[in-house]
Amino acid sequence: MSPLLDKIRVLDLTNVLAGPFCCYQMALLGADVIKVEVPGTGDLARQLGADHELNKALMGVSFLAQNAGKRSVTVNLKDNAGKAVFRRLVESADVLVENFRPGVMDRLGLGWTTLKEFKPSLVYCAISGFGQTGPLHANPAYDQIVQGLAGVMSVTGDETTAPLRVGYPVADTMGGITAAFAIAAALVRRARTGEGEFIDVSMLESTLVAMGWQVSNYLVAHVQPRPIGNENMTASPSGTFATGSGPLNIAANKQEQFVALCQMIGRPELATDPLYADREDRKKRRFELKAEIEKALARKTAKEWSVLLNAEGIPAGEVLSIPQVLEHPHIKERKLVTRFPGAPGVEREVPVVRSGFKLESGDPDPRTPPPALGADTDAILDELGYTADERAKLHADGAI
Repeated sequence: MSPLLDKIRVLDLTNVLAGPFCCYQMALLGADVIKVEVPGTGDLARQLGADHELNKALMGVSFLAQNAGKRSVTVNLKDNAGKAVFRRLVESADVLVENFRPGVMDRLGLGWTTLKEFKPSLVYCAISGFGQTGPLHANPAYDQIVQGLAGVMSVTGDETTAPLRVGYPVADTMGGITAAFAIAAALVRRARTGEGEFIDVSMLESTLVAMGWQVSNYLVAHVQPRPIGNENMTASPSGTFATGSGPLNIAANKQEQFVALCQMIGRPELATDPLYADREDRKKRRFELKAEIEKALARKTAKEWSVLLNAEGIPAGEVLSIPQVLEHPHIKERKLVTRFPGAPGVEREVPVVRSGFKLESGDPDPRTPPPALGADTDAILDELGYTADERAKLHADGAI
């Protein structure tokens, strides 16, 4: 069967993470994603990552992570001939995604109000830190800035370590996945009506939406969320526990799970102890209860307890490092990682992660490795009808 986004063309004008992550999700589903980049430098992510040599080659590991399955064309959007090339690209496209500061595309004469005049069916998605309106809309935004403003850092860590940044770019990622969802919804309506759409994605709001429980506790219950480390605010025993070897996450959130846990660790009396028998009492005395449970857990390793507890329907899991989880048999069987033998300018294997879901009709998978900067410029311009002489002039004039 054809991929879900087969024959959908996406212009990816984005940089670094939120936008490239959004467009990568569409590339995984079969869209023709054309990365429109600045000549000479391209996406800043091409220069980011832990491998200095790849950064110098403009194929940084940060770029490799989110750009497989895309094609790259370089266009100078400040040049009139380059703008003409871009407009022709827009005419051929279904979706445009950009994550410039609000107003940049309008100043270039390439914003939504201009493009929709000749491409009314275009789905235009603008991703920014704070949205297109509001007091903060013109501020520059990176993930850590948004994490701080969104309250994420205020509830991460514990009373001694908060405010603490989440260990990966969660605000960028939430902005990207929110954008991908909104674009998919707009494409569904467009298939029915032919109507385009302007989508204004705010990383700040996307992140706040993802914090629904904490936000609701404040809005509805008038309880200010606070950092409680690895504990679960809704239940006890639920959090990270020390074992005989290694930390173990246990989420005995239901009464029957708590009773089963007490049986499994050889402490059945805890389930009937008046101090812990009631859910709310357990939450009030969570650290006393945790200490009792950890005494029993010291008899076995985290891996051993994980197997035993899950077999009894008690949610539990080891706390793994990224290398450990990538080598886990479950991840390997699910084939989350796709491996390319190399990429342009990268003379080594290039592993990339796929999407977090599978499909009966064919799992999302990038078809090609991440592209070199401008690698597809001539081929794409040829598709748009430019002759070899016209392309040569555009190159010579610095338009592409």
